[in-house]
Amino acid sequence: MEKTDLIIIGAGPGGYHTAVHAAQNGLKVTIIEKRHPGGTCLNEGCIPTKSFAHDADLYRNPLLSCVGGGHVDFNRIQERKAEVINQLREGVKGLLSQPGITYIEGEAKFIDKKVIEVNGTQMTADYIIIATGSHARMLPFIPALDSPEGEALKNKVMTSTELLDIDHVPNSMAIIGAGVIGLELASAFETFGSTVTVIEFLKECLPTMDSDIAKRLRKTMEKRGINFNLQSGVSSIEPTADNKQVVISYNQKGQDKQITADIVLIATGRAANVEGLGLEAAGINCIKQGIETNNNYETNIQGVYAIGDVNGKQMLAHAASFQGMRVVNKILNKEDKIRFDIMPAAVFTYPEAGSVGMSEDACKKDGIKCIVKKGFYRANGKALAMEETEGMLKVIANEEGKIIGCHVFGAHSADIIQEVAVLMNNDATLDDLRDIIHIHPTIGEILLDTII
Repeated sequence: MEKTDLIIIGAGPGGYHTAVHAAQNGLKVTIIEKRHPGGTCLNEGCIPTKSFAHDADLYRNPLLSCVGGGHVDFNRIQERKAEVINQLREGVKGLLSQPGITYIEGEAKFIDKKVIEVNGTQMTADYIIIATGSHARMLPFIPALDSPEGEALKNKVMTSTELLDIDHVPNSMAIIGAGVIGLELASAFETFGSTVTVIEFLKECLPTMDSDIAKRLRKTMEKRGINFNLQSGVSSIEPTADNKQVVISYNQKGQDKQITADIVLIATGRAANVEGLGLEAAGINCIKQGIETNNNYETNIQGVYAIGDVNGKQMLAHAASFQGMRVVNKILNKEDKIRFDIMPAAVFTYPEAGSVGMSEDACKKDGIKCIVKKGFYRANGKALAMEETEGMLKVIANEEGKIIGCHVFGAHSADIIQEVAVLMNNDATLDDLRDIIHIHPTIGEILLDTII
């Protein structure tokens, strides 16, 4: 039986970053991936959606006469997306070819607590990390699309995986779910030419974001022509009589309604990839969200860890990478200062949105007295020059003035949030922020102007 120091199952951001960190610290690593290196994020998630978002930005710009205002060349959009993915895949393969790392293509499963089988070979390690990610969750009443019952809905009902590979721009699209995935694809496809309707069960989109920011972002998207039906529960999706479209039936505040669309995107969340791993053979516990772990991402089996989407704690690519770093540091008895309570996130709609830390809503819910400072893009010189005056920023501080959160929508939101994340990691106060010189003219000045 082959033996190494560390086995990692899954070569997404959590897996490959962890492999590199472990190898650089002297561990011999075997990393196993059954599909493509880079995982969901690179191949059918973060990267392709951001490629679409970039191209949509170009088409929205009327000054780019060779692109904006003209016919959308969707074939070229898909070609460029594929080029980006392939280039990054090769980059990941390069990272995994460095000394100390053995990369295996194959499907891994546990056959005992510390024994893995892949491609007919058994191997063991002192430490094992499960980093298998997640998959799009389908609505429970939709039959399997590859079954006879689901045949009529095939190529009409999709998850983000299928939509990112579609070969045309649908005339009409219904999106069920107003989270990050739903809104990013709604934003891009509206620009490409689709008539987009979003159906959301909750009272507002982006439920993890400050409700004031989420509402303003939604209103901005509505001005662009994206239709939102909030507080709406979908009950059925059926093909039309001619089998060319689908009818979505939903109930909104007690009223039964229907819409018809060419394509339905199911964007109602993701589920952990635990099937086929043989977790039962290893005795590894699972809960509803995924594999159960402690605060250091160790399962109930000593030396076996689960990071990233598969543990369901923080379903973000960068969360997976840093969870993996924490695990390796624990294995090596190295201290780190990673703050998992400070997790920046961004939504690449048009305009962008971003958040980190507590929202005003969360403070009210938890009875935390807070200071709320607001700033607006319309008063910023760079925003005016960029024609990006739609936007708002909120900084949240506790009673002592310590910054505990920030939520923003508007151009360069992700960059602003990253700056606030740095401040929060250093326990900065509003007074500390006031003393930091910001370049003029920049969108980042809004952060400073908010608290002056």
